[in-house]
Amino acid sequence: MTDDQSRPNPFHEGAPDFDEESGAQPIVTLLTDFGSDEHYTGVMKGVVLAINPVARIVDITHSIRPYDVRGASLILGSSAHYFPRGTIHVAVVDPGVGSSRRGVIAATENYYFVGPDNGLFSSVYDDPLYLWTRELEEDAFFLNEVSSTFHGRDIFAPVAGHLSYGAPPEDFGTVITDPVRFDFPSVEFEDADTISGEVIYVDHYGNLVTNIDTTTFWRFDYGEDDAAHLPIIEIGGHVINGVSEYYQAVKAGDLGAQFNSWTRLEIFVPEGDAAQFLEAGIGEKVKVHMRHMRL
Repeated sequence: MTDDQSRPNPFHEGAPDFDEESGAQPIVTLLTDFGSDEHYTGVMKGVVLAINPVARIVDITHSIRPYDVRGASLILGSSAHYFPRGTIHVAVVDPGVGSSRRGVIAATENYYFVGPDNGLFSSVYDDPLYLWTRELEEDAFFLNEVSSTFHGRDIFAPVAGHLSYGAPPEDFGTVITDPVRFDFPSVEFEDADTISGEVIYVDHYGNLVTNIDTTTFWRFDYGEDDAAHLPIIEIGGHVINGVSEYYQAVKAGDLGAQFNSWTRLEIFVPEGDAAQFLEAGIGEKVKVHMRHMRL
């Protein structure tokens, strides 16, 4: 692996404050599993704009796999810090809608996050700049009638609208110390030369994203010359020799491995589908062995 494969810090300080650049148009992002064929996201945008007509709304994605809270947490964690400081991120992947699960607003030094308290903001709580989480208790900020099936419209969108319009965060509810969070599977060093990890996300192209990142790779003891080491990746009974710099560095139809834009080791097939090729998905085990080469 070379320095060319190092990637941005996922908890980057963020772009400049939006008010330094454009004056009075706060940004509200939306991330959901609603899909693109339904009216749900359009209605949420209407609710935000009815409260704050100058808000700028950005769609991160509405193609999260249905009910995939963990996947949504990963996508949110890899996306949020590219927005200007002060951005309000609304995320709704909510299989527990209508139940006793809480609604929350979480804050880092740079951003606000609004959505259900179901682990969706786990990546936020890992941010060194994380500040607090408040339960959404003040129903004056909700729509007049709250359904049991669409809190994205009735609670989270109006809260984001009021927050973008200048409502103080402390007015929404009290600080809680036990927000729901989950930990992704940890990477294990079997010995000085071997890492064991697993697939934690499958993207639109069938690329298999693992929990092995560049930081983990640099924990290998390379000695004086990292060029004298070759990573051997094992997955699904297949062996990949080395980490590529880009997709087409690998012959069409073959398996390859590279570090993606999230800093994570990704298994791919150029212009193909690694998940189908390997018949693999989330939880598939991955092993990396560092072979010492003789020069």
